[in-house]
Amino acid sequence: MSENTRILELLKTKSSTKQEVFRNTKIVFQQLTTVLENKVNKLSSKMSEEDEFIDLSFEQKGDFESHIMFSGDRLVFHMHSNVFDFPSTHSIHKTSYVKEDKLRSFCGVIHVYNFLNDSFKYNRLNDVGNLVARIFVNKDNHFFVEGEKELGFLFNDFINQELNNETLELIVDSSMIFALNFDLMTPNFKDINLVNVHQLLDMNSSNKLRTSKSLGFKFSFENK
Repeated sequence: MSENTRILELLKTKSSTKQEVFRNTKIVFQQLTTVLENKVNKLSSKMSEEDEFIDLSFEQKGDFESHIMFSGDRLVFHMHSNVFDFPSTHSIHKTSYVKEDKLRSFCGVIHVYNFLNDSFKYNRLNDVGNLVARIFVNKDNHFFVEGEKELGFLFNDFINQELNNETLELIVDSSMIFALNFDLMTPNFKDINLVNVHQLLDMNSSNKLRTSKSLGFKFSFENK
C-alpha cells in the first residue's frame, strides 16, 4: 500500500468520522441550548409568584457556549470544537459496541461548569469554576456522562443511550440540583490571614480576592 493510499484511507475513515462527530455534537449543543432557554422560561414564571428576588436568566454566547443563571449560581455549558478518543485502557474500549466498530469511540465533548454568578457580575477574573460534568457524544448519537453525584451513574450506558430533548433536560436538572446543593464554604482562617497591598487595592476596586465554591472539595475520581 502506497503512502498516498494510506493517507486517503485515514481521511475516509478517521477524518470523516471526526467531522461527523463534530456535526452531531453541534446539533446536540443547539438542542441543549433550547432546553436551557425553555427551562429558564418555565422556572421564571413559577418562581416570580413565590419570590420576585430570585433571578433566573439565560444567555447564549456564540455557537459553543450557553449560560443559565439561577440565584447565586451560574452553569456554563461549553462545547469543545475538537473530537477526542479515549486511552486504550479506558472501559469504553472493552465494550462489544466499540469492539465492533473502533470509530465509535471518537467523541465530541460538552463541559458543564458551575460558577458563582457574582464572579461574572462583578468581573472577578480570579474566581474559578468547578467542572460538574462532561457529556460525550459519538457518531451514532450515543452518549455517556462523567460527573458528580447522580451525573456519574445515571447516564453511563454508552452502548444503548441516545441523546434526545428529554435526556438533555434530565442532565440539566441534575446539574442544577448539584449546583444548588453545593454551597459556598468559608476558607480556613490561616489560608487567608495574609493579604498584600496589591490584593487589597484590587479588592477595593473590583473585589478580586479569589473565590470558589470548591474550597475543600474534590471530585470522587480525585480520591481514587
